[in-house]
Amino acid sequence: MMRLLNACSVCVARDLFGFLNRIGEFLPQLGIRLLLAYEFWESGVEKYNGENWFADIHDRFPFPFDLVPVEISWFLSTWSELIGAVALVIGLGTRFFSASLVILTVVAWASVHAGLGYNVCDNGFKLPLIYLVLFMPLLFSGPGKLSIDHLLARRMTVG
Repeated sequence: MMRLLNACSVCVARDLFGFLNRIGEFLPQLGIRLLLAYEFWESGVEKYNGENWFADIHDRFPFPFDLVPVEISWFLSTWSELIGAVALVIGLGTRFFSASLVILTVVAWASVHAGLGYNVCDNGFKLPLIYLVLFMPLLFSGPGKLSIDHLLARRMTVG
């Protein structure tokens, strides 16, 4: 009787882990994409509706970004955040837009958050660090199965 219960427990655990693995092929990446999309959309909308404050920090931009005129930097930053957010939501060009937003985050870290410590309340580097860590699965593993990228990849390999 105990052997039968142990065998059933193993079967239930195997089935549960299989179910979790199937969900894991799309849900975690979708959650990460949606969270990052929300954050970068908010930042892009704020820039779109606000005044260009990059002139105040342009001297802290790392090379080669310090060579780009402030107006162009503002434009590129704003539209990278807005278009990148939409692309993350639908999972289109996920690795490209993730890499673009990583670069944007590194520039923001260096020019805005550097030297202010870790604490978010002090405008420290906690949020940029979290964003960079969250981008890792998207860069290295892709957007997951619930994405346009996955559908396009499937179509290309089936043909």
